[in-house]
Amino acid sequence: MLRLAPDSASAKAARTLARPATWSALGSTESLVWGKCQGSAREPYQVTVDLHEPAFRCTCPSRKFPCKHGLALLLLWAANDGTVTDLDEASGFAADWAHERAERAAKAASRAASTPDPEAAAKRQADRESLMSAGLDEFERWLFDLVRQGLAGVRAQPAGFWETAAARLVDAQVPGLAERVRALGAEVHVRTDWAEHVLGRVGRWFLAVRAWRRRASLSAAELGDLRALLGWARRSDEVLAGERVADRWWVLGLRQDEDERLLSQRTWLYGERTGQMVVLLDFAAAGGALRVPHVLGSVLDGELALYPGAEPRRALLAGEVTTATGDGLPVADSVTAALERSASWLAANPWLERIPLALRAVTVVPDEDGTVLVDNEGHALPLERGADVWPLLALSGGHPVDLFGEWIDERVHPCSLVAGGRLVAV
Repeated sequence: MLRLAPDSASAKAARTLARPATWSALGSTESLVWGKCQGSAREPYQVTVDLHEPAFRCTCPSRKFPCKHGLALLLLWAANDGTVTDLDEASGFAADWAHERAERAAKAASRAASTPDPEAAAKRQADRESLMSAGLDEFERWLFDLVRQGLAGVRAQPAGFWETAAARLVDAQVPGLAERVRALGAEVHVRTDWAEHVLGRVGRWFLAVRAWRRRASLSAAELGDLRALLGWARRSDEVLAGERVADRWWVLGLRQDEDERLLSQRTWLYGERTGQMVVLLDFAAAGGALRVPHVLGSVLDGELALYPGAEPRRALLAGEVTTATGDGLPVADSVTAALERSASWLAANPWLERIPLALRAVTVVPDEDGTVLVDNEGHALPLERGADVWPLLALSGGHPVDLFGEWIDERVHPCSLVAGGRLVAV
């Protein structure tokens, strides 16, 4: 049960909470287990677990998934000591949640089974492309004005300057680019390298505008990366009907990000036979629940459906998978080799913002100017600004370790490292 925990702190807290005195209204059926856990709020938290997936729901404010209450409830149920009563039917909040999930699944199945109208679909696509083209033309003029007035003045711009440009992109159905514009409006005030950062972003956005106008001549991979940048999502059934790859997929790293609107989760996988690095993306509205992440260090044997694009590609699980436990990090590069691989990926997709790095035998070295990771050839990469270096030092003991992370803005954001022969989240 505790292998589902997002981190060791959640697992420890779940063991503490797995006491009947903390719980009330406990019950279970063949598919559900539920209960109320008294926490710091006036009303007990309502906790439900769907045993089939498993899937979790809890009314606590935690953004970890699953939270400590859901894990503790599973521990109580697994003890099988009569604390959790077996019932024929779920009642109350558990039944309501199960009903909502069933309704959503039925609607999704209905949409998947419906026969599309090719003419209507073609017209919708043409209308959207026309709207996007007009919006990107206007965005190009905004970029020209930004450069003409001088990038030195962007720090003096009010929040509305960036928000207005982003809102117009949303109206033009280019939400991916809109989010990047909003983010840049905040980044210029907190980054010491804001000038170089703005110049790089503006250059990539201008490239995207020009690429959109030449979209008919782009390859499937190039168009796939451009669509991902602009925020033109692909339907799951469209992806599942496309390219597939079967392999033994190692779960190398997990990372969650959250803002006021969205909770996202990236799961990085490595194909044992193909050598491909892919990422699974899951999303939930702020305050909602993500799917249970795959266990770090496990190996999934099955088939993935790949989104169009250059490596590293986004993927979907294409069917049932079997799970085993792996040891260590199955792929690792020197700093030089990792940077060469990153450069080749960026050459194919200039809008790539997060690049997976698997580093071999790097030592964590704190420095006055920031912590660095040094390999056995003496080459170093800087760690992300403000990173908590103590867990890395504690797990490595000052010795070289294999480490997996994301390369973002020319800094390593660590996700996991090998300790005692196993991958451990950091």
